[in-house]
Amino acid sequence: MTNPDLISKTILFVKEKLENAEGGHDWFHIERVFKNSVLISKNEVCDTTVVKLGALLHDIADSKFHDGDETVGPRIARTFLESENVDEEIITHVVNIIDNISYKGGNFEKKFSSIELDVVQDADRLDAIGAIGIARTFNYGGFKNRALYDPKIAPNSSMTKEEYKKNDSPTLNHFYEKLLLLKDKMNTETGKQIAQERHRYMEGFLAQFYAEWEGEK
Repeated sequence: MTNPDLISKTILFVKEKLENAEGGHDWFHIERVFKNSVLISKNEVCDTTVVKLGALLHDIADSKFHDGDETVGPRIARTFLESENVDEEIITHVVNIIDNISYKGGNFEKKFSSIELDVVQDADRLDAIGAIGIARTFNYGGFKNRALYDPKIAPNSSMTKEEYKKNDSPTLNHFYEKLLLLKDKMNTETGKQIAQERHRYMEGFLAQFYAEWEGEK
C-alpha cells in the first residue's frame, strides 16, 4: 500500500470512530493536530509517515472517555494498522507515541522518546493553548458541568498523575494546572515559537476575565 493510500484510509477510519466525540476531542481536533504536525515536521529530520499516523491516531480513544483506561487507544490503533498490513516497526512506533503523548499532570515520565513523538506532542499541546485551547477548555468544562471559576478554590499545579485524572476543579484553574505550563514544555523550535504567541493570547484573556469578574471593565 502506498503512503498516501494509508493516510487516506486512516483519516476515514478516525473520522468514523470519532463521529460522536466530545467537541474538544473530535475529528477537528485531530485535523488541527495533523496540520500542526506536518508544519512542525518540515523543520525536523523525521519519518513523516510515523508523524502523520501518530497525529491521526493519538486520540482515537482518549482515556478520559473510557473510565481512565489508557490501553484502549493503543489497542484500537494497533488493530487498525495491522489490518492495513503496516510494518511492525511503524506500528510499534505509533503505539509508543500514543502511550507517551499525554500531559497527565506534567509529572509523567516518558518511557519512550523519538523526534516523531516530539513533533506530534508539540502539535497536540499547541491545540491546547491559544484561542482554540481556551475554547476547548471551556467546552470540556461545560461537558463535565464544572464551575467557570471559584476564587475560593486555588489551582493545584503539582498534582500526581492520578490526582490530575480525578481533578474536577473549576475550569479556570485548568489554565494554571496545565495550559500556562505548556509553553515551557515544548520540544521543537517551531513548537516553541508558535507556543509563545498562543501563551501571550491566554495571558491577555485571563487579564480580561478577572477584570470583568471584578466589575472593573
